Amino acid sequence: MKLVINGAERDVDGARSVLGLIESLKLDPKTLVVEHNGVLLRREGLDSARLAEGDRLELVRFVGGG
Repeated sequence: MKLVINGAERDVDGARSVLGLIESLKLDPKTLVVEHNGVLLRREGLDSARLAEGDRLELVRFVGGG
C-alpha cells in the first residue's frame, strides 16, 4: 500500500497498524512522536491505529538531554 511518511510517498508491504509500520522500519516507538492523518497518537494506541491506502504519517524522533 502507498503511504505518505514525513511528506514522501512510500510503498509499504505487510504493515496493518502504525506500530507494525514502525517496527518494519526498525524504529523504537518509545523514541517517536507519531501523527496519523493529522491526529497525534498516544504510544498505547499505536497498535490499534489501522493503516489504509493514502494515509499520512509524521514520525518524529525526539532526543532528550541537557
